[in-house]
Amino acid sequence: MKFEHLAAITGPMPIDGLSEEQLRELQVALSLLGYPVGDIDGLIGPRTRTAWAEFKTDVFEGNPTLIGPLSIQKLQEKLDKVGEGKAHDFSTKQGTIEAIKSECEAQGLVLNTQIAYVLATVEWETAKRLEPVREAFWRSEEWRRSNLRYYPFYGRGYVQLTWKNNYEKYSHILGVDLVSNPDGALEPEIALFILVHGFKTGTFTGRKISDYINANITDFVNARRCINGTDHDNDIARLAEKYLRS
Repeated sequence: MKFEHLAAITGPMPIDGLSEEQLRELQVALSLLGYPVGDIDGLIGPRTRTAWAEFKTDVFEGNPTLIGPLSIQKLQEKLDKVGEGKAHDFSTKQGTIEAIKSECEAQGLVLNTQIAYVLATVEWETAKRLEPVREAFWRSEEWRRSNLRYYPFYGRGYVQLTWKNNYEKYSHILGVDLVSNPDGALEPEIALFILVHGFKTGTFTGRKISDYINANITDFVNARRCINGTDHDNDIARLAEKYLRS
């Protein structure tokens, strides 16, 4: 991602003074880096202000209410790093595991415990295939059409991205139309980003992986709440322990 509208800023200014186009560009950038901004709508609100303040705290010292060329440059540098190393090998399970590890680190999930839990979730959600799958992939499309109330926005990916609003959200973040083409969520690179981003920001259930797994606690059982309540929480916890030991 390269800035078009933010690049026009020549000096420090209040974030509230950004144009709608500049705010939308900033929201997309922060979302790509895992800072939850809410809707990407070009409007300033508490979530966008908080996301920018968190970025400034994490990366660039200075007044969290201001934005300027130096902080925008640092934002661009961070985005460039997220884009590095994307030529992953998804043709083997080990290649997919390495891709997931790489994406976790790129998005800031760097603890071995966090990575182990993400890998365990993918193994469970894909029935050990370690490849993006459709919800109830063993059934027909006609069955999904008849039985899933959110059709055609049923679950797809390494974890199940469901509902139209979530397809819209990731369309805005990634710059691809997942609403007209929901099957785009099955593309490995897209599924990979959504997997890690959802864990980091709490997109799926409102619960982030850091709520349960951080430098102070490792709760592999309740971390399931990031994805699907308590469904098979102990099974996935055991898988996470296996990945942690490997």
